[in-house]
Amino acid sequence: MLAVYTYRNCSTCRKAVAWLREKEVAFDEKPIRETPPKKEELRQVLNGYGGEIRRLFNTSGQDYRTLKLKESLPGMPIEEALELLSVNGNLVKRPLLVTSISGRAGFKEEEWEQMVGKKKERTALPQPS
Repeated sequence: MLAVYTYRNCSTCRKAVAWLREKEVAFDEKPIRETPPKKEELRQVLNGYGGEIRRLFNTSGQDYRTLKLKESLPGMPIEEALELLSVNGNLVKRPLLVTSISGRAGFKEEEWEQMVGKKKERTALPQPS
């Protein structure tokens, strides 16, 4: 089953959840602040981005700025960055979609469509005789 980490006050998160429901995709929604993603899940998403750790970070967030990660992230070991993300959900770009083998940070319909692999059937209108 898919896991989707969201923040209730995030409009993009609400849009992503509505999109999944409209597509009738089964998923487990988890509150990102209270239940940050596990390192293994983050590693799966990271693999989908070819190891670009910055793609997993909420670079516009207050915690990111407070920790001065813009300066320290480029030289930070991947394991240390994953540890930071796994203990502070505010640092994770949201919504975070985690599949059994990969995932996506942020919501882009085209990318999520590829991840969930399910398009809603559209009923064709009858042609006039």
